[in-house]
Amino acid sequence: MAVNSITVCLVEDDEEIRGLTKQVLELKGDILCCALFASAEAFINALPDLRTDIVLMDIGLPGMSGIECVQLCTENASKPDFVMYTTHFETQEVFDALRAGAKGYILKGGSPDRLIQDIYDIAEGGSPMSPQISRLVAESFSHSAKKNDHLDKLTKQEWEVLKSLDKGLNYREIATERYVSVHTVRAQIRSIYEKLHVHNKLDAVKLITKR
Repeated sequence: MAVNSITVCLVEDDEEIRGLTKQVLELKGDILCCALFASAEAFINALPDLRTDIVLMDIGLPGMSGIECVQLCTENASKPDFVMYTTHFETQEVFDALRAGAKGYILKGGSPDRLIQDIYDIAEGGSPMSPQISRLVAESFSHSAKKNDHLDKLTKQEWEVLKSLDKGLNYREIATERYVSVHTVRAQIRSIYEKLHVHNKLDAVKLITKR
């Protein structure tokens, strides 16, 4: 083992993948796969005495999921760096994992050299992501930005009507509150839907809530 080895542990329920990943990680001689776990629970039990720099964490584990495990463990100040290592590619899971505290998101099936480089990157303070994940994150932010651009198109009156919808008021209550006719409120709401590219009150309110 090299003097300045990077220590990595793997939480993975598939025995074959555990073995192959360990072999790949130790190809260069400066990465040590110091521990292997088949479940999140086993990892958590060993964590107080575990000395590792990086944890490669699968998502689809028996019992507690990898995301739940990361969220639980990152509440500890003296935590290692967690990187998701998985086949899961759902948008919600990606963002849930990053919000939970994962420093990177790597899809299984990449080249050995790519995985080793990702370990180097995380050890140097980076946040490695597979190209597919980086694209997914970029597209999500782009889509969110476009939605916010739509909000900027609303007039001051439309903003007030939208906030009244957010409070749960119906058309007649909004009309009374704003001293206008119900017909005017209907027209304003129709304009709001068109500008925000939504078709109902729920979707419109979701946008103002995110903002």
